[in-house]
Amino acid sequence: MKKFFLLSFVLFLAVSGILAGCGSDEAGGEAGKKIKIVAAHNQTSPDNPYQTGLLKFKEVAESKSNGDIEVEVHAGTIGTEESELVEKLKLGGADVVLVSPGFMTQTGIKEIDLLALPYLFDSYEHWEKTVDGEVGDEMAKLINEKSNNDFKLIGYWSAGVRHYYGKKPLEKMEDIKGMTFRTQTSGVVADYWKKVGAIPTSIAWGELYQALQQNVVDSAENSYPYFVQQNHHKTDNGKYITETAHDYTTRFLLVNGKKFDSYSKEQQDIIIEAAEASVKAEREAVYAQEDEYKQKAIDEGAEVNEIDREPFIKVAEPLQEKAAKEMGAEDLLEKVKKLK
Repeated sequence: MKKFFLLSFVLFLAVSGILAGCGSDEAGGEAGKKIKIVAAHNQTSPDNPYQTGLLKFKEVAESKSNGDIEVEVHAGTIGTEESELVEKLKLGGADVVLVSPGFMTQTGIKEIDLLALPYLFDSYEHWEKTVDGEVGDEMAKLINEKSNNDFKLIGYWSAGVRHYYGKKPLEKMEDIKGMTFRTQTSGVVADYWKKVGAIPTSIAWGELYQALQQNVVDSAENSYPYFVQQNHHKTDNGKYITETAHDYTTRFLLVNGKKFDSYSKEQQDIIIEAAEASVKAEREAVYAQEDEYKQKAIDEGAEVNEIDREPFIKVAEPLQEKAAKEMGAEDLLEKVKKLK
């Protein structure tokens, strides 16, 4: 009798194991299992290039998977701060996020701040050669390895060419001295603007319009599509735009590597295809909107002027060398320079 019960118990465990195995296939990323992807960025305008890119990601992922992949796009609704999005990606509150190099360095991967160095790039062509080539591949590998697969880079987006805008135009570099300047407040970007004479100031993107309007901050910097869509140019402290072109910006489209690895091979391939489509759509939107929103700013009363950038570049070059050495990214810096 005992043998009968023992045999029955063993058979029960075996059958349970088989059923559990089948269940885990359905729940763990095997082919045919439906998955939901929460994709998020920090911009709130529906016209923003980030939204264009993630909607293209959604379109391709859902159509190619015949509905087995559902993508839920969040435009600033689960975080307007990139640090929030990085944390949510790591902890599972989001599956695809868009972040800048500056915020990624807070995760301890210091080499990626290389791509945020002021005046590293001198054109979109130079930037594309860099991120779409060997340097971009090396950076993606670094992110994945040094994050222990918490982060996997699946695409490089742009956020345009960044310029100064503030309460007065810059006729020469010295004009920014002593001005509070909303920008990154740590790392190589902050070091650069301190060297130029500005006072880097931390203000959340969603609060910047009010800060400019109420004279909390004298000036800021961003690319035309981003600050014009937020009406920063309509404030007294955002009216004057000087085309410093100090950053051809890089943005990382990231997934959680561990979660990505749990998907089926077919699902992984579809996500990569969707990411590639999103890169193309987002960049095209940025490039088209640069001129469109510059003209919109002028039409709505903003004043735009150009400036001799050479003094700014001369300050940037030794800082680039110093920062690259501290990051252990001297070889990468040389590779970027050779692509000019």
